[in-house]
Amino acid sequence: MTAFDVRPITDDERRSTFDLLRRALHTPRVTDDVWARVGESWPAARKFGAFEGEIPIGIVSSFDTEIAVPGGRVVRAAAVEGVGVRADRTRRGVLSAMMAAQLADFAARGVPLAVLHASEPTIYGRFGYGSAALGKTVRVTRPAARFHERVPAVGEVRLLTPAEAVKEIPALYRRIGLHRPGMIARPQRWWPISHDRQVGPDGDHLVAVHSGPDGDDGFVVYATISRRSSESPDRGAVLDVHDLHGADPAARAALWRFLLSVDLVSAVHARHRPVDEPLAVQLTDHRHAGTLAVEDDLWLRPVDVAAALAARTYRAAGPVVVAVTDRVRPANTGHYEVGPDGARRTDAAADLALDVDTLGMLYLGQWSATALAETGRVEVRDAAAVARADELFTTVAAPWCGTHF
Repeated sequence: MTAFDVRPITDDERRSTFDLLRRALHTPRVTDDVWARVGESWPAARKFGAFEGEIPIGIVSSFDTEIAVPGGRVVRAAAVEGVGVRADRTRRGVLSAMMAAQLADFAARGVPLAVLHASEPTIYGRFGYGSAALGKTVRVTRPAARFHERVPAVGEVRLLTPAEAVKEIPALYRRIGLHRPGMIARPQRWWPISHDRQVGPDGDHLVAVHSGPDGDDGFVVYATISRRSSESPDRGAVLDVHDLHGADPAARAALWRFLLSVDLVSAVHARHRPVDEPLAVQLTDHRHAGTLAVEDDLWLRPVDVAAALAARTYRAAGPVVVAVTDRVRPANTGHYEVGPDGARRTDAAADLALDVDTLGMLYLGQWSATALAETGRVEVRDAAAVARADELFTTVAAPWCGTHF
């Protein structure tokens, strides 16, 4: 067994741990030029490393953010990013030790929820994370796709220069707000590495903004991918949508209408869109908008189960007592009564029993208690409670994150 220590990293260890992460993710070693651009977005804060002496063999990172939960409240959350273990030190307890240290830090700071995007879905369930929101990949064929005449055309769309895109989009994202469960705030350190490098002077993405009656209310970030070849010199390009947000349905429809109006384009492709986005039915022929895949998007971990359950609201149904088991953070293990008036710990007998990762799947409303019970993830002790749990936890809009991290 490898002997190692897990501790917060220092400022002097930022670059070595970043390089370790890149190698673990099979990307090139960081160069001086790359580090000059992204180094400030890799602070020492909120990072735990595993070390053999002074040599890093593993890294876990996070940043503080906020997340919208069902009912509209925005609560504190930790966004987990940058997780990696050196290839010759895997399966030796390194990741488990780092994740435990990170969760202990979240709990000590009073952060009730942690979220992540999973590179490998089989990894994170054992640490209490559940697949809490899905995203679909859509492809719209051009030039056949047309918006239906009854879909209103409101406002106008303009393209930004790279300098404008770097300056204006962060404020516009804040103005749009976290209007759907699962959406997260984007802290200042997120923008340089996840946005500016794509849309700035050295980037290859374009940015268009929609303006409605009250001013700017939506934006789309996309890349143009050429499909021309010597055999097909006239083949249209593909617009690859990276980021599309609007304050209301009209703004989002206008941005999609703009994308479908761009000349010399054969298709528009977008990954991780909301599963209930109504793009297909906005077209005259819904078959031109195909769903290529539905994938897990946001994973969620209740760090403090009592605080997490109390943070969201529930629909009108009889209360349900849920027994939660948390093997990583045993303090969460217990019974909780959930009802339209809120949630609290209780000594009452449980109607349903589940592990904390399954609670993460249920929390934002993506999965029903019925589906989770049918797959064995929820133990049913009172059959009548399943329908009540379905009603309590369901949401009108499907959860969606919409932020890459």
